[in-house]
Amino acid sequence: MKRTFDYKIGVISDTHGLVRKSVIRSFKDVDLIVHAGDVGNREVLETLLTIAKVHPVRGNVDGGKWTDSLPFTDVVQVGQTYLYVLHDLNSLDLDPVAAGFNAVISGHSHIPNIENSDGVLFLNPGSAGPRRFNYPISIAFMYINGTSIETEIVELKG
Repeated sequence: MKRTFDYKIGVISDTHGLVRKSVIRSFKDVDLIVHAGDVGNREVLETLLTIAKVHPVRGNVDGGKWTDSLPFTDVVQVGQTYLYVLHDLNSLDLDPVAAGFNAVISGHSHIPNIENSDGVLFLNPGSAGPRRFNYPISIAFMYINGTSIETEIVELKG
């Protein structure tokens, strides 16, 4: 099957120390992975790194020595597209339109969500970790072609 996009990005958040086998299978063909925080432990990042390069940020449950190298925010350039990554969207302290970002990726709420505002995509993949509250277990994909971004949220079973 011919790819109709330049990059396929796996987006994950709120793993809280758990990488499900369904995540590994789902991410098998991604070009890179963005983790929007609440990683949980170093092993999560080590596992994801066996699949693709990972761009993680630190979440509110991420503490200890292993998190010293995790930034609270990150700018990820994918081709011509600029992604701003942070854990809690409520702590966004810049105007993504003025700053030139194509998308803002966050986690924290455990609620998967895709919105567009003033030409900027806002994506929350939901939580891929242990089930909490009554929210689905989910990840997201971004398909990037130039500066065009298509997204999908995928609910994982168990």
